Amino acid sequence: MATIELNSLEKRYGDTLAVEDVSATIEDGELLCLLGPSGSGKSTTLRMIAGLETPTDGGIRIGDEDVTDQPAYDRNTATVFQDWALFPHKTVLENVAFGLKMHDVPKDERRERARAMLERVEMGDYGDQDPTNLSGGQKQRVALARSLAVEPDVLLLDEPLSNLDKRLSEDMQIELREIHEDVETTFVHVTHDQDEAFTLADRIGIMADGELVQIGDPHDVYENPKNRFVEGFLGDTNFVSGEVTDSTADGVRIATELEETLEISTGDETLSGGERVTLSLRPEVLSIEAAADATPVANEAQPIADGGSQTATVGTVENVIYRGSTVRYAVDVDGSSLFVERSVADAGSFDAGDEIRIGWDETDVLAFREDGRRIEHRG
Repeated sequence: MATIELNSLEKRYGDTLAVEDVSATIEDGELLCLLGPSGSGKSTTLRMIAGLETPTDGGIRIGDEDVTDQPAYDRNTATVFQDWALFPHKTVLENVAFGLKMHDVPKDERRERARAMLERVEMGDYGDQDPTNLSGGQKQRVALARSLAVEPDVLLLDEPLSNLDKRLSEDMQIELREIHEDVETTFVHVTHDQDEAFTLADRIGIMADGELVQIGDPHDVYENPKNRFVEGFLGDTNFVSGEVTDSTADGVRIATELEETLEISTGDETLSGGERVTLSLRPEVLSIEAAADATPVANEAQPIADGGSQTATVGTVENVIYRGSTVRYAVDVDGSSLFVERSVADAGSFDAGDEIRIGWDETDVLAFREDGRRIEHRG
């Protein structure tokens, strides 16, 4: 295992800035996922750690060693690629043993270690087979075994599951997590898939436009996003536009496009009258009930028992989407669409055209400035 330190990493390709000022410490034995959309710089960052790209500026340390200018073959790292990169003219066992051969491991030992690693990834019976006859999931297991066989300090995984179907990818995520717990290796895993990152990661580093926007454990980055991009990228949410109307004792009052008025605490931050803001409401925090059954409320925050406040609005169901364990309702509210997602057990039974009331606790509302920055205090 080894700690990885990235210090103000930058990578340019001509006039294109692919990675900008990325700094992070990846802890010894950690599984860090670099998560972001296509073109965010996550794979370029991984390739710089691997030694496959040279930073334009900044530095990289693995353990106690500065490896910024070291070639890939001098770093005790291994990389698993999206396309598996298996040798078609070698058997499965020979593929796994290849890296050991490059490390001058004696023949008998490398065959023994290769067999042991194939057993670990549940491919022990396939050593004599041609890799071209394997399924995608089997090829990925072989590629993983080959990389782990050399016992690297750091294993780098570049979108390794993206070529697999959903069910197989989910199975491999669990397998990868179990393997990481067994081996003494630091993992850095690149993906664009939020569910994959949440399943695998000890921590998630979110990248956008070449920058490391936020890093933290899965719960932290989901519940406490630093900006609107992170909030929108991690799962589904309803963004609602609003405008500051006036101040309250500990914050401001906001008039929203839903014809509702909400109050939010702003702590030490200052918001001016007329300033535009965006509010975020996750579909899973919204309650739903038939409008005919609801206690009438004004379009203002209503006190609730724990000292918070409840806001409610009336809308019309546009669409009902059954998703197995949950039901999602698309609801029209004064010309704006809100998504509500509830477990099947408490989703109610509503059809398109039904009038319903949506409610939420104001402590579940996140607010963002016009430039995307988070207004820090929730509720």
